[in-house]
Amino acid sequence: MDKLFDDIEDAFSSFGWENALEIAFITLVIFWLLRLVRGTTAMTVIRGISIVAMVVVALSRALDSVVLDWIVNNAIAVIVIFVLIVFQPEFRRALERVGRAGGVRAWAGIGRDPGIEAVRAISRASAALAERHSGALIVIERETGLQDVVDTGILLDAEISVALIESIFYPNSPFHDGAAVVQEDRVLAACCILPRSAEHPAGLEYLGTRHRAAIGMSEQTDAIVVAISEETGGISLASGGRLIRVPDGAVLEANLIELMHGNGRGGNGRGRDGSRTITVAGS
Repeated sequence: MDKLFDDIEDAFSSFGWENALEIAFITLVIFWLLRLVRGTTAMTVIRGISIVAMVVVALSRALDSVVLDWIVNNAIAVIVIFVLIVFQPEFRRALERVGRAGGVRAWAGIGRDPGIEAVRAISRASAALAERHSGALIVIERETGLQDVVDTGILLDAEISVALIESIFYPNSPFHDGAAVVQEDRVLAACCILPRSAEHPAGLEYLGTRHRAAIGMSEQTDAIVVAISEETGGISLASGGRLIRVPDGAVLEANLIELMHGNGRGGNGRGRDGSRTITVAGS
């Protein structure tokens, strides 16, 4: 115990304003990194590892234990590498957020969100498809590039319209089972393959392939995805790993505008104009 107090006294005896700046800088960096992985499984594990590490360090100093000192000095690097490997998807998602926040387009205030006419076309086409129980997946690209998704489908690069979207998802057409990717006011490609969500939250096992694909796409990128159920004709909106159920095209349009030009992610509980938001996975 005496060694612990001696170490604390030695540390503060030479403490200056340079050390205060260093501590403040390191604290800000750690806080920023923790915010990036907030709401993920990695955050829970990091919290548990931090608690165990602090206990072990305190014991090693208090008991002046050679064994515990050796564990502390040699285990930290191994633990960091272990966390990075096991939770690679969460950290990859966090780094993608950094890239989006630090991009030139973001700093300049230039987004890739479609204009109001494109949003109206998507909303009206979705309402018509839902009424006919025609399944559909429409991916709206934002800051994260979706070229890898576009490469899995058939290139169109056509001006967006209600007729075009309806024809893409016409029953039994070659494009019907894939996703359409929208960039600004154009449909880049159709018949694209999306990654499915790996999450199986309790009470949401009824979600089909389209909805899992929509959630998976919104988990891995900042894209907004409109999913229309072939079985029920219901319209859903996926953003930030969350699924929003909307009753009609007008509410879909309002939610799209709010997501792209408002808070960007939606939330829990009730959405705009009576839409129902279900948290499927944090991101």
